[in-house]
Amino acid sequence: MNRRGVPELACLLFVLLLRLPFLNQAIQGDDVYYLTGAQYAQTAPLHPHSAHYAFQGVVVDMRGHPHPPLNTWTLAGLLALTGDISERTYHAAYIAFSWIAALAMLSLARRFSPQPLLATLLFLATPAFVVNGASLEADVPFVALWMAAIALFVRAVDARSPWTLAASAGAMALAALAAYQSLALLPVLGAYLLIRRSRWWPAWIALGVPLATLVGWQLWERLSRGVLPASVLAGYFQTYGLQRWVAKLRNAAALTVHSAWLVFPVLAAVAFFRVPKRVAAAILVATAALAFVDPSPLFWASWGLGALVLVACARAAVKGDDPDERFLASWVVLFFLMALGMFFAGSARYLLPIAAPVALLAARRLEKRTALIAGGVAASLALGLALASANYDHWNGYRQFIESVRGDIVRQRTWINGEWGFRYYAEAEGALPLLRSTTLRAGDLALTSDLSAFSPPANTPRKLLAEQAISSRLPFRLIGLDSRSGYSSAAAGLRPFEISMKPIDRVRAEIVAERQPTLVYLPMGAPEAENHIVSGLYNLESGTWRWTARRAVVTLKAPGRPLALEATFLIPENAPARHVQLLAGGQVVAEQTFPGPGEYTLRSSRPFAAPSGFVAVVLALDQTFRAPGDERDLGVVLKGIGFR
Repeated sequence: MNRRGVPELACLLFVLLLRLPFLNQAIQGDDVYYLTGAQYAQTAPLHPHSAHYAFQGVVVDMRGHPHPPLNTWTLAGLLALTGDISERTYHAAYIAFSWIAALAMLSLARRFSPQPLLATLLFLATPAFVVNGASLEADVPFVALWMAAIALFVRAVDARSPWTLAASAGAMALAALAAYQSLALLPVLGAYLLIRRSRWWPAWIALGVPLATLVGWQLWERLSRGVLPASVLAGYFQTYGLQRWVAKLRNAAALTVHSAWLVFPVLAAVAFFRVPKRVAAAILVATAALAFVDPSPLFWASWGLGALVLVACARAAVKGDDPDERFLASWVVLFFLMALGMFFAGSARYLLPIAAPVALLAARRLEKRTALIAGGVAASLALGLALASANYDHWNGYRQFIESVRGDIVRQRTWINGEWGFRYYAEAEGALPLLRSTTLRAGDLALTSDLSAFSPPANTPRKLLAEQAISSRLPFRLIGLDSRSGYSSAAAGLRPFEISMKPIDRVRAEIVAERQPTLVYLPMGAPEAENHIVSGLYNLESGTWRWTARRAVVTLKAPGRPLALEATFLIPENAPARHVQLLAGGQVVAEQTFPGPGEYTLRSSRPFAAPSGFVAVVLALDQTFRAPGDERDLGVVLKGIGFR
């Protein structure tokens, strides 16, 4: 056997052993949305992101998804070949992306590292690569194409090979269709050309491929479907407040924390502790100050080490003497700066595109300490497998719970307020996503998740049918009810992961009970309010009022004689609602356009003769709004509604 082929085989076998234990990984995270697009693509293969789906109780347009359609097309192709969604089959197919990333890394390691195999294994053992390689999301496919584009580009420039450059351009185009962050290829590969002082003009032209690909896809969608996906995405960024400065600060802090775990922290500390004493002292002071944000050593020590890694890379990029180290360090710094500007959730998987240069720099700087590098590979791999196992238990818990209540789901109308894999398995059995506008009926089955529910679920009395705490056998949490892990989102916390044995989630199956209203007039602070509220009213605040959605629906006891119907509410300064209607039994009994903010009472001009029993009363508005950081659709502040 050719000895040159041995490292390749070793890397492919390493990846295979890494992925095989997780072939039966349950559908997780954003998998469900990509699969929705894949199903839509069976009838519209050129426009898979024209699909619509429910997200946190609202139907959204997939053209606003933060990834272009390559991953959706990949799943659509698998679905067309197999005819059905299969966890084992799909995860087996996705091993190919991990193999591409491994071979690309080995090619780069041969160019930039004195120990190419160890450097490649160091990259493959990155915890985020281990964990997220078991999903069907776009992260590992993008990283595979990103790595292939860079490896081929470096080889093409070094050898002045137009064919290799063409292959690199093809990988760049595919990477662009996998993720918007592919635009970072332009400065990263431009830095390589500048450092190499290359004047090879075909390489400079090739830098425009990612931008040209994204512009071409945007124009195709605009001309064929009438909408730019980027404009839809920008609208959702504004609606959900994803680019607010608070979110950006959390994103920056979380990404710094995750930088410490791209290679095992001990290895990172030894390899990157090459900064002036005054810089190290400044990092130490900042780290001590951040202990007030979260006293957990897991957070502040990770942040301090991550800052050290990033500062060391910045110094090497600007002042380094070795051209190869300057390129690798520039790769880290340029992509990290792009991540600060583009991202908002601070997820660990966002930094996978710089796991390779960090591993290469660590291996270069520890060239003669083979045992330390090997120990770093083993430690990172052990942590990654532990996190991946806890992640497996989390999503498998949803699959098992839905299987346990499958008979109840198929027998009655079922709604689910959860997201992710919980919703996927429920919908596969016939459940429907619970929207903010949904009104539950007596006898319906409601599936709820404490972790992934939008706020609030429908206010309605329910009888518990089944309940399960979703947990893991291992004391690690990537996400959880009481977790402050920022592994997936900095909104939950800023720790790289959580060490805990507390439940990850609690899920329930509940039967909707018949309401028995007792009040003809409902003050919002009444103890009996929950038994009267059907939909469109949020949690009680200050003991006396509730925000409404666009339509607030309550059920009241019919009065024994004709009475006027009224609603007392406040239109706050920031609320755009002006035209308000009051309906009873499906009839408009009062409506008025109000001049501006203030407290008002809308009252029917004539007494309403309600039939005996119960009557549904609706307060309907012309407009709602969203406050920064609040995902609710807000109307007016309601204090009371009913018959007087």
